[in-house]
Amino acid sequence: MPPRIKIISILICVILVVYVFELVRRKHLNEEYSMGWLVTGSMMLMLSISDSLLMWISDLMGATLFTSTLFFFGLLFLVVICLHFSIRISALTNQVRRLTQHVGILYHQKSELEEQINKPQIKESTPNLRKI
Repeated sequence: MPPRIKIISILICVILVVYVFELVRRKHLNEEYSMGWLVTGSMMLMLSISDSLLMWISDLMGATLFTSTLFFFGLLFLVVICLHFSIRISALTNQVRRLTQHVGILYHQKSELEEQINKPQIKESTPNLRKI
């Protein structure tokens, strides 16, 4: 791999890993999601540093350029992330729908109870007739 591309890819990987740590530290990113980013950043860093590993994987895949192997793994990671977030969004959409239905039912029951409480109570008045 040409030295300029190697330096740029190493810098990008290091910046990614440091940025993910900073996001977790500031609580902008959950640990659950940070693991995927950290593993990917570390693996891309290993591939960027080790020319022999990158050549072996490129030969195994049949890629002619080493940079295309790096881009392939980056693209593969993004596809996996998109699939993961699609699954999470679907689950959250179903959860929001169920919660909205439960809130609607509770609101309706609350309204009915308020009507019962505020309805004027009609007392049955029985005449007090004394028998003489």
